[in-house]
Amino acid sequence: MPHDHARTIAAELGISQGRVSAVAELLDEGATVPFISRYRKERTGSLDEVAIATIRDRRKQLAALDDRREAILASLKERDLLTAELTDAVEAAETMAALEDVYLPYRPKRRTRAMIAREKGLEPLADLLFAQDPSVDPVRAAVAYVSLDKGVEDEVDALAGARDILAERVSESADARSEIRDLFVKRGVLRSSVIAGKEAEGATYRDYFDWQEPLADAPSHRVLALLRAEREGVVRLSARPDESAALGFLKRQFVRGGGPSAQQVSLAVEDGYERLMAPSIETEVRGQLKDKADREAVRVFADNVRQLLLAPPLGQRHLLAIDPGYRTGGKVVCLDAQGKLLTHDVIYATGSDAPRAEARRKLLDLAKTYATEVIAIGNGTASRETEAFVRSIDFGRAIPVMLVNESGASVYSASDVARAELPDQDVTVRGAVSIGRRLVDPLAELVKIDPKAIGVGQYQHDVDQNLLRQSLDDVVEHCVNAVGVEVNTASVPLLARVSGLGPKLAENVVEYRNEHGAFRRRAELRKVPRLGPKAFEQAAGFLRIRSGEDPLDGSAVHPERYDVVRRMAADVGCTVADLMGDAALRARIDLERYVTDDVGLPTLNDILAELAKPGRDPRAAFEAFAFSDDVHEIGDLRPGMKLPGIVTNVVDFGAFVDVGVHQDGLVHVSQLADRFVEHPSTVVKVGQRVTAFVLEVDVERRRISLSLRKPRDRASAGAKADPKRGQPRKGLVER
Repeated sequence: MPHDHARTIAAELGISQGRVSAVAELLDEGATVPFISRYRKERTGSLDEVAIATIRDRRKQLAALDDRREAILASLKERDLLTAELTDAVEAAETMAALEDVYLPYRPKRRTRAMIAREKGLEPLADLLFAQDPSVDPVRAAVAYVSLDKGVEDEVDALAGARDILAERVSESADARSEIRDLFVKRGVLRSSVIAGKEAEGATYRDYFDWQEPLADAPSHRVLALLRAEREGVVRLSARPDESAALGFLKRQFVRGGGPSAQQVSLAVEDGYERLMAPSIETEVRGQLKDKADREAVRVFADNVRQLLLAPPLGQRHLLAIDPGYRTGGKVVCLDAQGKLLTHDVIYATGSDAPRAEARRKLLDLAKTYATEVIAIGNGTASRETEAFVRSIDFGRAIPVMLVNESGASVYSASDVARAELPDQDVTVRGAVSIGRRLVDPLAELVKIDPKAIGVGQYQHDVDQNLLRQSLDDVVEHCVNAVGVEVNTASVPLLARVSGLGPKLAENVVEYRNEHGAFRRRAELRKVPRLGPKAFEQAAGFLRIRSGEDPLDGSAVHPERYDVVRRMAADVGCTVADLMGDAALRARIDLERYVTDDVGLPTLNDILAELAKPGRDPRAAFEAFAFSDDVHEIGDLRPGMKLPGIVTNVVDFGAFVDVGVHQDGLVHVSQLADRFVEHPSTVVKVGQRVTAFVLEVDVERRRISLSLRKPRDRASAGAKADPKRGQPRKGLVER
């Protein structure tokens, strides 16, 4: 019997069933999330990408639940166990946990103590005890079940077997499991204790050698840290409520009176909980806890990646980029305005006078020869020394010098993508090229790198990798399509992220472009091999052809709506180009005149906004940034210093900030603002420029504690800080 997923999802999200059904139909037709959100607003009621992706993911979960339901029904039917009552119970289960609870008593399992007791013929004795008749003497009743042939040696052995049967019944009761599961979730306590002899080996986790807190309050980063400590054999971890509360509930459910039989049932309840139910539900609840922690960590990671991908682009400039270094020197590359490599060289900016003089001569010559407009320097080893050296050079004109976050550049330089783009260059040249291109257009360059290599995550190697991959894919897809892609200059990795394309079609687009020259109209994309009507429909609106034959091809107006725009232009007596360039002409348009069954006001309003700013880039304008000239190494820092910085990572317990000393400082959540901060992401974003104050510096352990609070605000920080938010050990943070 099929379940009504649309109704379920609509109820969960608080939206109409029709809107959910519309999204489901579009997804089944092969539409992408960005396309549905941008170009099918009338069908979905203007649902955004988050809601659409949630519907997509929830449908998958419910489909998995249905698949499991069908498998259970088939198993029960095959073993001739399926009854009308059991069928109803299976069909009524709304969660995987509830479904498995129903199936648990019937699940094929290896021989259990209860199974062995039944084979010995002790189930009638268990039934007699469970009736809890006060007139029944359990020991006398057990005499009848003593049988050496069956392996029941005496009355004690018979009663033990009967209790094994009752213990399994208690542990497999769907109603009881549901209540105990709820008790675990609401009143469970997460406890950890160090394993004897592991104190030195596990020193990184010493904060958790004797730790406990309510399950419901445990933040994701602490859950993941504890699970890692357990996995590495440093601590023992448990997640249970107070045993007396659990046993109290179970005994109220199963034990009646205080007679001898009730005492036997009470013993069975205790055994059933401790040996069977508690371990089973603890495993289940820990799985849920891990899932929740994973989702929070992935959410934070995805949000950080989004901010990084949407960082302001410098724009097309003739650029000189340096990947700095000490012993091997700094690799220098010159790029044209389109990011094409023109030449490369090596300089030694941190050595003795002679190499530095030669480096100065080379840079002056390169800047003049290739009309350098901007100099980009990677922020890794020797970056501040190289920056100071470059700034000391008089180029005869103002050339901005900017440090660029080079996280992941080495990953790119050794990748297949880099080898394809720069086949004749070694990894050092490729890395320097990536640094330069990253300044020009962060999005176009970072899509070439696995997001996990960018360095803005939190325990990314510990979380569900499928969940992480889907979330990061969604983020990259969202960013690329929100910005739009110039089809005549985009790389294969960038085009591959466009709605409806993918790697193979992206390769075909580039091959066609290389063979036939630049695309002049969007319609030409239909000539690309294997780029059929569906792919064109999904991709066209996100691809830009600036300076093409049709001005609309440089905008986000979808080709399927070009006729609407042309009608608008005709109605006000002008060309489409005039309409796009004249606000007065656009003001004369009455959108109601163009509403049809397929095109409503949401789409028409989008079209009008797009005509005002065709192909507008949603990213903020680029602003130059420079670190303090007074600090270059961690040893230069002193408490109380006020420094400019850039947020490099946001995690559950705070944010990391680069202040230009090759070691990021931690701003604990309590130091982010002069008010309570629910989550750091509500206050700071990756790439944000901030003013930080140095609180503490530990040069030996390379730890820097910073604050974004003004000195007068920090005076009362202790009184305002949340006592549950202890400063985490830096060693527990995976970057």
